[in-house]
Amino acid sequence: MSTNTAGSPEAAPGSPSSGPVPADKPPASTVRTLVRLSLPAIIIGVVSALVLWAVEEVAALLEHGLWDGLPHALGIDPDSGWWIFSILTTTGVAVGLVLWLVPGHGGRDSATTELIAPAPALAVLPSLLLVTVLGLAGGVSLGPEGPIIAINTGILVWLIGRLFPKVPRQLVVLIVAAGTIGALFGTPVAAALVFTGVVGALKMPGALWDKLFLPLVSAAAGSITMMFLGHPSFAIAMPAYTAIAPWDLLSAVVVAAVSAALGILAATVFPRVHGAFRMLRNPLLYVGLGGVILGVLGAIGGPITLFKGLSQMAQLVGERDQLTVGTLALIVAVKVVALVISAAAGFRGGRIFPAVFIGAAVGVLANAVLPGIPLPVAVAAGVLGMTLAISRDGWIALFVGVAVTGSVVVLPLLCIAVLPAWLLVSRAPEMIVHHPEDAPAQPAPAARAGAAD
Repeated sequence: MSTNTAGSPEAAPGSPSSGPVPADKPPASTVRTLVRLSLPAIIIGVVSALVLWAVEEVAALLEHGLWDGLPHALGIDPDSGWWIFSILTTTGVAVGLVLWLVPGHGGRDSATTELIAPAPALAVLPSLLLVTVLGLAGGVSLGPEGPIIAINTGILVWLIGRLFPKVPRQLVVLIVAAGTIGALFGTPVAAALVFTGVVGALKMPGALWDKLFLPLVSAAAGSITMMFLGHPSFAIAMPAYTAIAPWDLLSAVVVAAVSAALGILAATVFPRVHGAFRMLRNPLLYVGLGGVILGVLGAIGGPITLFKGLSQMAQLVGERDQLTVGTLALIVAVKVVALVISAAAGFRGGRIFPAVFIGAAVGVLANAVLPGIPLPVAVAAGVLGMTLAISRDGWIALFVGVAVTGSVVVLPLLCIAVLPAWLLVSRAPEMIVHHPEDAPAQPAPAARAGAAD
């Protein structure tokens, strides 16, 4: 997505287009513009949250039927390897059929799409919605962030274009992404961190907070709406961490670097795996094969390695004393491979949520190998490193690392650990497949918080 100024509030009629803008007092026309556009931003945030909630509720109902209701009615253990294999294989075939035969074909390939991308056509949305629900319910190791942002963008660009036709289309895309991110994480802070880099890169006059104002209005509306709807928290119950020891700093740096290196490995092989699947040409074949492989991986790793990983992450931390070092290493390995296969085989979804699970698993493994590393430090550093490698966004990696532990005390450690981890990540391959024809649509680096739709 281009980062020109066409979608900025300052570009509205009557706004100054050149000359210095005092940082302490924005022009009155800018203030009027921001106030006038606040209502569309609120609408966008609320609708973004409602769509996210509705999709996740439908997926949860289908998930309950596939993994609880149906096997219990048949007298089958839903945690058995062959049931896991059957459901994931069936999910791959179902998604492949939709991508092949249903109009819209599931929208853009998530493997080739940034988190913030141009709005898809309305005709694409039913098929994208269908494959998203199937993937979330079927246990595929991808999160909802990419498809939900795409679905919301398609709906709201159309809706705002009719209700508020003077609002620039590109601005709507940015505000939709902010509202959806706020809803996904349950707080506007995540959107503020992500969009600080995005809007800071825009070459236009005005203070940073003038540019952030409307995205934050949308993110706040989205997060508050999700709070009312009972959005789950990222925080995991774990021992309290109240004081930093010198050893903790070294531990955080090492765990974050190891976790980032694992993410870099996944990103390095990702384009090759994607290309290998596409040699089959027909989506029924390559997505179906992806479902078969995910079924085998799920049978090996067990139910804890399925789905986007949010509830499974809490389960992993809660049951860590019952898991051996070998079992934890197996869980990490299976989930990394499952993430690569899920994203490369044509399933639609984002990679941030499973990356957070992998990072937490790396932290639990580090704590099991070296019990002297406090669990919150190990988990926060693991999440930081993996999220940084997958999303290429230091702000979101810091935010999620703190959010998962629920401890602000780990933040100084993470602010230091992110520096060597970034040196590893900054020159490493990204976990996205670039095609020459996609080049004009690339957003600013700060917007690359995982793959999208």
